[in-house]
Amino acid sequence: MEAGEGVSGTTPTEEMNGAGNLMDFLDEPFPDVGTYEDFHTIDWLREKSRDTDRHRKITSKSKESFWELIKSLLDAWSGWVVMLLIGLLSGTLAGVIDLAVDWMTDLKEGVCLTAFYYSHEQCCWTSNETTFDDRDKCPQWQKWAELMTGHSEGGGAYLLNYFLYVLWALLFSFLAVSLVRVFAPYACGSGIPEIKTILSGFIIRGYLGKWTLLIKTVTLVLAVSSGLSLGKEGPLVHVACCCGNLFCSLFSKYSKNEGKRREVLSAAAAAGVSVAFGAPIGGVLFSLEEVSYYFPLKTLWRSFFAALVAAFTLRSINPFGNSRLVLFYVEYHTPWYMAELVPFILLGVFGGLWGTLFIRANIAWCRRRKTTQLGKYPVLEVIAVTGITALLAFPNPYTRRSTSELISELFNDCRALESSQLCDYINSPNMSRPVDDIPDRPAGPGVYTALWQLALALVFKIVITIFTFGMKIPSGLFIPSMAVGAIAGRIVGIAVEQMAYHHHDWIIFKNWCRPGADCVTPGLYAMVGAAACLGGVTRMTVSLVVIMFELTGGLEYIVPLMAAAVTSKWVADAFGKEGIYESHIQLNGYPYLDVRDEFTHRTLATDVMRPRRNDPPLAVLTQDSTTVEDVETLIKDTDYNGFPVVVSRESERLIGFVQRRDLTLAIKNARQKQDGVVSSSVVYFTEDAPQLPLSNPQPLKLRRVLNLSPFTVTDHTPMETVVDIFRKLGLRQCLVTRSGRLLGIITKKDVLRHMAQMMNQDPESIMFN
Repeated sequence: MEAGEGVSGTTPTEEMNGAGNLMDFLDEPFPDVGTYEDFHTIDWLREKSRDTDRHRKITSKSKESFWELIKSLLDAWSGWVVMLLIGLLSGTLAGVIDLAVDWMTDLKEGVCLTAFYYSHEQCCWTSNETTFDDRDKCPQWQKWAELMTGHSEGGGAYLLNYFLYVLWALLFSFLAVSLVRVFAPYACGSGIPEIKTILSGFIIRGYLGKWTLLIKTVTLVLAVSSGLSLGKEGPLVHVACCCGNLFCSLFSKYSKNEGKRREVLSAAAAAGVSVAFGAPIGGVLFSLEEVSYYFPLKTLWRSFFAALVAAFTLRSINPFGNSRLVLFYVEYHTPWYMAELVPFILLGVFGGLWGTLFIRANIAWCRRRKTTQLGKYPVLEVIAVTGITALLAFPNPYTRRSTSELISELFNDCRALESSQLCDYINSPNMSRPVDDIPDRPAGPGVYTALWQLALALVFKIVITIFTFGMKIPSGLFIPSMAVGAIAGRIVGIAVEQMAYHHHDWIIFKNWCRPGADCVTPGLYAMVGAAACLGGVTRMTVSLVVIMFELTGGLEYIVPLMAAAVTSKWVADAFGKEGIYESHIQLNGYPYLDVRDEFTHRTLATDVMRPRRNDPPLAVLTQDSTTVEDVETLIKDTDYNGFPVVVSRESERLIGFVQRRDLTLAIKNARQKQDGVVSSSVVYFTEDAPQLPLSNPQPLKLRRVLNLSPFTVTDHTPMETVVDIFRKLGLRQCLVTRSGRLLGIITKKDVLRHMAQMMNQDPESIMFN
């Protein structure tokens, strides 16, 4: 639960005699002023100003005594302490999730007899009877059919293994969806669209809470282990942000300031990507490019530190058993050639087209889920999709294994001792070369079998991912998107390799591919295809390329990755500017003002402000003639977030702006603590109030909760400028004036609705304040 929820106690006041002292009652801050309602937007300017005041007070106090100096140093270091804690916890959770996923994925196929908690790979590591050629076979690991019936081959054993594979998958997904439904509804999905919205200044209470963290961690393991077409990388960003929010509550500097809290959450998102991919620098760039709304230089350093600690923690746990941070580590020994840029760019085009197809189909399906009976049965939907996925995945070896293992195999280069079906090439009997310089060879029957199996896996992944993303379980999109691209890339890579072998005298191959040379690396094409498809779906560019080369260790292949990423973005942008996360934000109606959108329409502030021509007049308060009863009636009869304060209704000259929540809390607090405040008491927003006769009820001075410098524009300000102001300053609302006279108000919601209208979209899709 975030700080400032509900009224928690009151400030003690001295006994007061006389109207002047009574009116000064609110000069001391009281609980919850400056906090926000659920599903409301924060005021960035106010949060920044409050933090500046807090910092100024600490600095001035630090000169008074040694103890105050120590406190000021602790305050300065609290940010780094929070980053250290986030890195340690998110790294530990990611390591535990990786180990648990490995074990539970293998549990669907068999069990280790020496220790049931060992995965298939760990079980065979510990065996003395494992040979290099058959390193995935050892007597300690038994499939379920062999364990139950004693037979490992034959139709009966295959059907029993098939049945138990589907059964385990259904059990895992049922547990995942049930836990999410009962304990933490916010634990479903990727979490990145909501985190983008929260970082832009929106409040979603409970989304980063302790229950969400616990349930998301457990159900993420179950969802990935069930074999559904989803990944754990996106949800790990949500998990890391939950860790960030948890540690924010330990320090008042962050718990009482929503703007400062968002700086911590930006760094936590970087730590999340760092442990998801083992890419600390890519994580910082991902947070900067894709997730964060406000990213000062100080946050950049802290993100870097959090990502470093998280990566170090994950490396210490060593979940992949290869002493590296990443599962997909590859070492290619062949340079790439200029002519290969053509297939790389074609893979970029494929990635852009896949991204567009996926976004449109997935959003259409999610919209159907929201508006039809389908949305009422999330448990049945998850079980149905899991059942279909498991039934279709088991017969094909490339869809049966976990998606991470599939990508790892597709990225791999074929060495002399590689046992994969993709490496079944026909060897020349007189070949005498060093191991790391194997020439291109004709494909054997295993490669052709693998090709058609991969083609079927590609179609399966494309279709099933559309229906999987957005279900009521944790589901990431990075790994399924990369799998689609890696499959397509590997197929293209093998095709180019065989063409180069059989037609090395063609003009395009003659310059760079002599007979008997190793000139094409199919694994590199898989890597480029994975980057292209991920870029087409998310529209990432810089962070994507950095994540890919950190993920694989393929530093010298930056140019092919950049070419594919840029091409996929251009192609996808030609069909629509929004990536998958922006599309889901729009689908959910969150008030997210994208910094990358351009507003080019020639409209003015007066066209957007409220009240419109036929609307009732603007609800305002006067500085010295409104009673407590009037204010309470106005709050009861309206649902506005705040009210402008004017000198008088006749002049309409603007004094300031007061938030609805602050006003409600101030009056409630005053009624509880002051005998003199009654319904007929006059509310004063002025510095000094006139001396009133003793027979009059005690007045209430509320200048303390009044914002005396609300942001204002004139009625002839172009909307292009207004939109820019809202984006860059993170405004909640701005007032429209003419010659100091109040005309109306523009809220963030009004700006978003106007932009939607200008783009011929439904303005009513913007649902929250």
